Amino acid sequence: MPNQQPWALSMHHIECCNCSHGCGCQFAGFPDSESGGCEAILGFEVIKGHFKELDLAGLKMVFAAMWPKAIHEGNGKGALFIDSAASDEQVTALATIMSGQAGGMPVEAIASTFTEFEGPVIKNIHMNSDANNASFSIEGVLEAQQAPLKNPVTGDDHHVHITYPDGGFMWDDGIVGTTTAMSMHYGNMSFQHVGRFAAKAIANWPNG
Repeated sequence: MPNQQPWALSMHHIECCNCSHGCGCQFAGFPDSESGGCEAILGFEVIKGHFKELDLAGLKMVFAAMWPKAIHEGNGKGALFIDSAASDEQVTALATIMSGQAGGMPVEAIASTFTEFEGPVIKNIHMNSDANNASFSIEGVLEAQQAPLKNPVTGDDHHVHITYPDGGFMWDDGIVGTTTAMSMHYGNMSFQHVGRFAAKAIANWPNG
């Protein structure tokens, strides 16, 4: 049972995975990828947030994960990268939150799906939180670039949202796009997917 501690994060949430543009996990909980598993990288930039009395605003982190089947079926591998601009105290705070040790959703539930986890790994993180063209990267490790979907007839940007009127697991309103770059190579985690599901949202955690 996690040790419940006061924290809150309002963040730019940049999500990319190996599902189609209508990611099955968003609707029924099961990936529609070719493998039937989920491979994802998520970038976060804290707009405002705290752990106890410690301010976490402006910090960046990236969460990478692989699950052989649906996320809730477990056996996942994960890694957490935190930007080198964070102080030692802030790194400890973010790692405590993201590992679920401080309680709260969705991190408490996600943490329970991993059998292997690495981090926090301190790296220089480059991030752009633009609504329709968000991106993030860690040199030599990972890269993600989002782009709008295109209307197949006109070629114009095709604006699509997924919304959860009663509140979503990770976010409530996501701008859905696609990826022009998505790769991850670190330790025993390696994948690359282009032209798959992408979402940009504002996440407010804990959401439970």
